[in-house]
Order: sequence, then structure tokens, then C-alpha cells
Amino acid sequence: MLSIEPIQSRHEDAFVAAARRSTRLHHPWITPPRSVSAFRQHLARYGADNQISYVAVDADDALVGCVHLNEIVHGALCSAYLAYFVFTPYAGQGLMQAALRLVIERAFDHHGLHRLEANIQPGNHPSKALVRRLGFRLEGFSPRYLWINGAWRDHERYALTTEDWRS
Repeated sequence: MLSIEPIQSRHEDAFVAAARRSTRLHHPWITPPRSVSAFRQHLARYGADNQISYVAVDADDALVGCVHLNEIVHGALCSAYLAYFVFTPYAGQGLMQAALRLVIERAFDHHGLHRLEANIQPGNHPSKALVRRLGFRLEGFSPRYLWINGAWRDHERYALTTEDWRS
């Protein structure tokens, strides 16, 4: 059984250990916090009203991965950016798809969002396949969109609206 919960300080040791264990898996796509100080900065960032970070937890209370709702905007836009990563050894087991389903449901039902956008580097084929399986559509290409691992990286923009999700 997989569940999601907001990230908390009690996750610090397990999160840092999982991020360190997953360095090869994440490179060059993302660099999650791999130190106590980086984790605490992460926790502070996701304490803001417009940021939410969920950890995916398995039945044994092990951290499977993490899903973020970034830059949440309400009003006429009702949107957020979706970011996510799985930890080793859970990649390729369908667990992040389950975690994303739970976060998407919560984003649309609990947080009142209308749209989620996932920006993915073109070479990250597993991540692109994951969002497509969840119903996201490719909307465009953004050259030099995000600063990751010391360089501006191109990204493909995928989006999902609540209407698409419900159908």
C-alpha cells in the first residue's frame, strides 16, 4: 500500500539517505537534497503557502519518492508546476505512477487547482512516458528553461487539466 504525506522534519534522515543512494538514478535530471542542511532548506521552501512537497511512503514506511507542487497560483490561473523523483531501488515498479495519481487527485480536489504542468528534459524518456500514461499532453518546448546541475536545460512542457483528468 502506497500513501503520500506532506514532507516533514521527521523524514530528514531517511530522505537524505535515499537521495544519496539515488545519485546515479537522478543524474543529470534532478538534484534532490543530499545533505542535512540542503534538506532543511528544502523543508523551509516547502513551508511556504505556494509550495507543497509530498513524500510517497510504502507499507513499511520507507520513502519511495517525492512529488512537489511548485509555484501554486490561485485566482484565474489555479495552476502549479509538478516535479517528482523516485528513490533507488523503487524505479520502474509503478510506484511513482501511483504516487503521482494520489498527488494529482489531491491537487485537483483538495487544493482546488485546475491545471498542472510538468517540465521534463527531452532525454528523460522514463519521465515523459510516466506523464503520458497519466494523461498529460505535450504542449511545447522551452529552450534553456531551467538551471539544473550547472547549466540551462531545455524542457518539454506537459500539462493536465482537471477536465482531462476526470475524463
